Amino acid sequence: MSAPAGNRRAAGFFLGFLAVALLVAGGLSYFASPDPDGLDTVALNGCDVVETDAGEQLEGTCIAQHAEDHALAGSPLADYSVGGGDGTVGMAGVIGVLVTLVLAGGLFWLLRRRSPGKE
Repeated sequence: MSAPAGNRRAAGFFLGFLAVALLVAGGLSYFASPDPDGLDTVALNGCDVVETDAGEQLEGTCIAQHAEDHALAGSPLADYSVGGGDGTVGMAGVIGVLVTLVLAGGLFWLLRRRSPGKE
């Protein structure tokens, strides 16, 4: 027996949505700017970034001097890449889309309305 037309249309929509989301995450992410965003720029106002043997250091007075690394800074998907590797932003984007869709889909599945006669 074939599925109702409404179910096939919904499945087609979701598969199309998934394809577009993966294309955007995996393909267009390579065109994202590597330059700091506005918040980073404002936080660095009043400081100079100086290269030292220990890495970059801030000199001057700015609010970024009090910043600390995020608790997940060492995670595999930190800095929009996989394992910190160059050229892996697309893969990180695809992983992010898939994880988000799985979590959202699971949440919607748990919270869906059920008919009184179905268990």
